[in-house]
Amino acid sequence: MQSSKKRYVLVGTGNRGATMWGKELVEGWSDEVELVAVCDLNAMRAKRALEYIGASVPVYTDFDALLRVEKPDLVIVCTRDSTHDDLIVKAMEAGANVISEKPMTTTVDKIKRILNAEARTGKRLDISFNYRFAPTSAKIKELINSGVIGDVTSVDFHWYLDTSHGADYFRRWHAFTENSGSLFVHKATHHFDLLNWYLDSDPEKVAAFADLKHYGRRGPFRGERCRTCRYKGECNYYLDISATPLLESLYEDPSTVDGYVRDACVFREDIDIPDTMVASIRYRNGVNVSYSLNTYMPIEGHHIAFNGHKGRIELRQYEKQEWTTPPADEIVVMTNFGDVERIWVPHSSGGHYGGDDRLRNMLLRSGPNDELKQRAGSRAGAMSVLCGIAALQSSRTGQQVSVADIWGEDGGLNLLEPRP
Repeated sequence: MQSSKKRYVLVGTGNRGATMWGKELVEGWSDEVELVAVCDLNAMRAKRALEYIGASVPVYTDFDALLRVEKPDLVIVCTRDSTHDDLIVKAMEAGANVISEKPMTTTVDKIKRILNAEARTGKRLDISFNYRFAPTSAKIKELINSGVIGDVTSVDFHWYLDTSHGADYFRRWHAFTENSGSLFVHKATHHFDLLNWYLDSDPEKVAAFADLKHYGRRGPFRGERCRTCRYKGECNYYLDISATPLLESLYEDPSTVDGYVRDACVFREDIDIPDTMVASIRYRNGVNVSYSLNTYMPIEGHHIAFNGHKGRIELRQYEKQEWTTPPADEIVVMTNFGDVERIWVPHSSGGHYGGDDRLRNMLLRSGPNDELKQRAGSRAGAMSVLCGIAALQSSRTGQQVSVADIWGEDGGLNLLEPRP
């Protein structure tokens, strides 16, 4: 009897692939999916990932060969951002649906290539926007939809990455625009997608400023990598990956194959992405947004507030800090000339306060409704990336950038048409 499980392959066996889309998926969703192969250019890393996942399946370094032999129903893409388009397009052309880690891709041309392939093949692409599924985000969306503060007129949105998480982007491949599109694309794609989803609208114009103020060439000293650095005793950013067995396993020995080290110096002089970013975004529905992203803070989390004709919804979410906070998020709803309501949303277990599990349920289990439109496809992926591309371009040119202008000729994709 043929199994009804989706036969899936994992492409990219770094930390995210090995955990969320590897071990956790195999252990928690084995009634829905079956891992049949993994693919990575670094075979040693792939084998180490499989040991962690606890699966015994073939390892491929050639994605084309994997598609020919395994014929998967589903491909999950967890590779370097700039490579997503090739893998997504090949997977859909081979007859598979795709789940891609965010961001969907990094350039306008790559967005168009993906959208054309999806239209041509009839296959589906989902983007892993897990922040939409966090219980607190869902509650905010419900409050906005309820009209309690009337039509939203502006948003204040500020994201803080600490000296652990924030610094990590400057140790890895993300530190170069060619690979990640900068953090305006790689990290802020989450934030711009949340805004697009909350406001049920699309970014129209972006004006941004961004600088490299703390990492890269701004650093007091530098080496090749933490493990061999002579400044390890005095550098606040020294990282000992041997203290984290999974990182050591996935990256240290495998670095002898491809040269990629997980603890590269955050002060490398060739780093070309900004670490301090602000943007003003005008939406099609007239909402104005003030956004910022900082990557070397003593805190981790974000602050967001929605201002409307009837009041304000405000959240300060703490993810990591030096003081104790309640195991819940406080949403404050203030109405003009009325009362203040404090709504506590408990944290759920699992990554992103339960968002990871809810995302996987939505994508892999039949039955969950989608009343809040949390499931994000290629259009959502495209709009969040376009906002990031516009922000980076604006920060480099000093000019306000129109999303329509950077999109250019649509070629029948209808991306900039009014939302369905």
